[in-house]
Amino acid sequence: MCYAEIMDVRVESAAVVSALIEGASRIIRGKREFLELLTAAILAGGHVLIEDNPGLGKTTVAKTFARLIADGRKPLLFKRIQFTPDLLPYDITGVDVFDPESRSFRFVPGPVLANIVLADEINRTTPKVQSALLEVMAEGQVTIGSSTHRPPEPFFVIATENPIESEGTFPLPAAQLDRFMMRLSLGYPDRGAELSILEENPAGGALKGLEPVIQKADFTALRETAAGVFCHPDLRGAAADIVRDTRIHRAFLLGASPRAALHLLAAARALALVKGRDYVIDEDITVLAVPVLVHRLKLRDPRAQGENLIREICLARINGLKTG
Repeated sequence: MCYAEIMDVRVESAAVVSALIEGASRIIRGKREFLELLTAAILAGGHVLIEDNPGLGKTTVAKTFARLIADGRKPLLFKRIQFTPDLLPYDITGVDVFDPESRSFRFVPGPVLANIVLADEINRTTPKVQSALLEVMAEGQVTIGSSTHRPPEPFFVIATENPIESEGTFPLPAAQLDRFMMRLSLGYPDRGAELSILEENPAGGALKGLEPVIQKADFTALRETAAGVFCHPDLRGAAADIVRDTRIHRAFLLGASPRAALHLLAAARALALVKGRDYVIDEDITVLAVPVLVHRLKLRDPRAQGENLIREICLARINGLKTG
C-alpha cells in the first residue's frame, strides 16, 4: 500500500470513528472519554461490562450504539435481556421446539443471537444462567444439542450491573469476568451536561429519532483497520510484562490471564485508531491498563485499591521502557 492509500484509509477511518462518537454524544452527554473507550472495545471485537449506580444511562448506551450502525436501511439487530433470578439458560441461547406438523425439531433462536446484546443487570441472575453467555462471548457460537448456531456479525455484548446492591445478586465468577474486554463506569455528569439532559431528555425523545450514522460495512472495515494498527515490539513487551506482573505481585491472589494480554493489545490498537493514529503509543497502554485488567484480578486484601496497584505496575513498566 502506497503512502497516498495509507492516508486515504486513515482519513476515512477517522471520519467513521468521529461519526460514531459524535452520534453517541447526542444522547450520552459529557462523556467523551467513556465513549472513546467503549468504541475502542467494540472495534477491538470485545465485550464491555458497565458497572455503575442506577439512573446514569447504562442501558441507554447500548440502545444508542444499536441505532447508530445500520445494515442497509435498518439498524443492527438489537436484543435486550433483563436478567432476573427466574431466568433459565435456554431463555438466552434459544431452544429446540418440536413441530407436530413436520414431526421434527426446529430451533427457536434466543436473544443472544443478535448483533448487539444488552445483558441488563447481569448479576441478578444465577451463575448457571450467567454461564450460558460463556460460549457465545468467547467463541461467537451457541451449541444446542448437536447443532451450533452463530450470531450475526458484528456481534458484541454490553452488560450492566449495579455495584451498590448485594441483596438478590450473584457476583460474576472469574471465568465470566474474563470474557469482558473492559469494565467501564459512566459516573455522574458535570453540571453543564446535566442541565442539557434536563432540558432535552435525550434518552427519551432524541433516542427514538436517532438515525444511523455508519453502515455495517464501514464498521467491519474499521475493525479490520484497528487490528492492523502498528504496535512496536517494545510496547508489546511492556503490555506482556504488565500482565505478568499481576501474577507475581503479592497483593493479588489471582493475576490476569493470557486472554487479558490479548485484550490489552487489541484495545490499545483500537484506541490508537479512535485517537486518529495508525500506531500505538505508551499512553494507550497506560489509559487501558485499569479498565482491561482490574475486573480480572482477585485481591488478597479486599480493602486494597486494585486500580492504584495496576497504575503503579503500569507506570513502572512504561518508565522502565523509556529509561531503558
